[in-house]
Amino acid sequence: MTGVGLVGCGAIGTVIAEAIDRGDAGNISLVVIYDIVKEKAERIASRLVHKPFIARSLGEVLENNRVEIVVEAASQEFVKEYAVKILNSGKDLLVMSVGALLDETLLSEIIDAAKKTGKKIYIPSGAIVGIDNIKSAALGRIEEIMLITRKPLASFRDSRSVKMIKHDLSSIKEPLVLYEGPAREAVKLFPQNINVAATLSLAGIGPDKTRVKIIADPNIKDIIHEIYVKGEFGEIYTRAVNKPFPSNPRTSYIAALSAIATLKRIASSIIIGT
Repeated sequence: MTGVGLVGCGAIGTVIAEAIDRGDAGNISLVVIYDIVKEKAERIASRLVHKPFIARSLGEVLENNRVEIVVEAASQEFVKEYAVKILNSGKDLLVMSVGALLDETLLSEIIDAAKKTGKKIYIPSGAIVGIDNIKSAALGRIEEIMLITRKPLASFRDSRSVKMIKHDLSSIKEPLVLYEGPAREAVKLFPQNINVAATLSLAGIGPDKTRVKIIADPNIKDIIHEIYVKGEFGEIYTRAVNKPFPSNPRTSYIAALSAIATLKRIASSIIIGT
């Protein structure tokens, strides 16, 4: 049974922990959980049948010999500070805050650490569809990748970027384009809203060639991601309509399900998909 250490006990971390506890992630065991706010970890543990150890520090997660893979559900800042340390400790790493990996220096350091230790870095598909085909298409020539993300206004409340560009969300009556440009800048401006752009960039033609449009739409309740890809293989168009977390409207519920599916794939004897 594969042992998991979960770091980050917010909305996504809670769904992942409960799924492992129910057995939905396959032959996976939740060994230890950690959050900088200990009460969050305690709240998750109280809801589980199989009680994990509540770590007081990341060090206690990494020192646990039963932990084979660390699931990051914390923040881009956590990935930037600790990803290399996790890999160097001899653990695999599943990354939810994928936007951090668009830092080319950090990505290079993470890849070097993984090669040195023989460990793996797992990036779930997240809230978008078609990643398998885009990875395949990228083996040939891709001319264009465009991501259009539409989110309800609640997804942008308390967003540092919206405040910075001086938009009053309460006054928006029609769909408003908050950003249009390269994925790299989108992830910097909206670090909690657009991790999907980072995943798409890493699977395809990179963050500078991948184009992103972010729209705040007062007329919708779901999170909508549309992807258009054109290349020598042909064309791909996908549209995903995702339910947001009630407790964290910036994030799609299926993003957590994608992490659970990735864990199940890791522990499975049969692999489906590219």
